[in-house]
Amino acid sequence: MTPFPERLREVRKQSGKKQREAADVCGVILRTYQGYEGGKSEPNIARLIALADFFDVSLDYLLGRTDTDPKL
Repeated sequence: MTPFPERLREVRKQSGKKQREAADVCGVILRTYQGYEGGKSEPNIARLIALADFFDVSLDYLLGRTDTDPKL
């Protein structure tokens, strides 16, 4: 099981998106988003859904509950 911060960073880099873009999508400041990727804080469910939609992955994949994304 891949930890959430690691998976979040991985999908962002694979998508070619910037941290600021992801922060804007979930309505937080850049520093808060960096905390998500750094494992210092966690997004609420609404923000998790926004991130999964933004990166076009399932919640299970984003949260590290599965290593394969059924959308891929």
